[in-house]
Amino acid sequence: MKKKLTLVLLILTVALNFKVSASKGQLSRKASNYVVIGAFSIPKNAIEFTNSVKQSNPTAEFSINPLRNLFYVYVLTTADVEAAFNEAKKLRLGGYSDAWVFSGVLGEDQEDSSKGTDTNPITRISIEKVEVSDNKTVEQPNVTTPENGSTTLPTESNPVTTKTEVTTTPVPVSVIEEVEAGSKKFLFKVFTNNQKEIQGDIDVMDLDKTKPKKVASYRANEPVNVKPANKSGNVSFVCEVFGYRKIQTVANFNQPEATEGITIEENKAVVPFELVRLKKGDFAVMYNVYFFKDAGIMRPESKYEVNSLLDMLKENPKYKIKIHGHTNGNSHGKVISMGDSKNFFGITVDVKEGFGSAKKLSEERALVIQNYLISQGVDPSRMQVKAWGGKKPVYEEDHALASANVRVEIEILED
Repeated sequence: MKKKLTLVLLILTVALNFKVSASKGQLSRKASNYVVIGAFSIPKNAIEFTNSVKQSNPTAEFSINPLRNLFYVYVLTTADVEAAFNEAKKLRLGGYSDAWVFSGVLGEDQEDSSKGTDTNPITRISIEKVEVSDNKTVEQPNVTTPENGSTTLPTESNPVTTKTEVTTTPVPVSVIEEVEAGSKKFLFKVFTNNQKEIQGDIDVMDLDKTKPKKVASYRANEPVNVKPANKSGNVSFVCEVFGYRKIQTVANFNQPEATEGITIEENKAVVPFELVRLKKGDFAVMYNVYFFKDAGIMRPESKYEVNSLLDMLKENPKYKIKIHGHTNGNSHGKVISMGDSKNFFGITVDVKEGFGSAKKLSEERALVIQNYLISQGVDPSRMQVKAWGGKKPVYEEDHALASANVRVEIEILED
């Protein structure tokens, strides 16, 4: 009897190890059905929309669809396709008029991620073109969906089904819509002093508000159709690319060429942004670095921005930085740390779970960035770490935008 039990345990161990090693320590996922309520080409827009939806739909998550290079925001994951169709139809009646079902695997690093189908829940016909939501103002209906039972830590019997498993952040596809009434074509050119184009986004701010309000984001270095923000046309175009100083151009949407530096070329308003590297004393927020819940482990879509920091440090060996970690609030709780597999961008079976303060969690998050940079060849003596916990919030702990308190800031100590 003991020999049989030992044999069974051995077989289970080998099977588990094989499953883990096949995806670099991450638990692979099987095809499922996702009820999707939005698709975004810009990662931070997917994050903002997900956080907004979470206020009434705590099951909301987002992940990459590598087939379309778009980030899908979804509220339900299920193996039952009929349940997915029914939920999508309910959401359409409740306010998410474009809700649909994606059947496949989300996450670029997953097996069978090259397969998947988007389906209209009403007609049951495949959707050929998915409309992106980056430049839309989406009102969030008060609709709730059943919980999908996902957990933070994966096990063999209960793997994570709502976490993105991407190892690289793709360049979002260009999606140029027909020019709508009142819209104008723009080209936001973002480049360095040696004319090298830099990937980034441009935020359009409505200056007619008492406090300038962001109304849309657009991709840089490709033609886009910009919608008016207000009647007066008073707007500002804000370019904030990590590793460079923030640039803002104030203009009038109705007559953009009246602003110095903006030109009209081939029926497009061309707005230039020549970037300048950060200097000693500057602080930069890593807006596009995100962490798994309660974990000092980065989400996969963080890789692009962390690599931008790496490029900056390699470009100028004189740079010395301090990595500041912040959380939302000062409560004690679960703290998940990276395992021996050293996967900086994914929850793995060997993660270490403990209990600690918010300051400890913020330290773990700063350290994971430092350790990643060290693994890429950066001298540890060029970096310091400072953990703040929730002592320096941007918003009140229970504010609708409190998720912004969870952040990492980079301070330039020497340049």
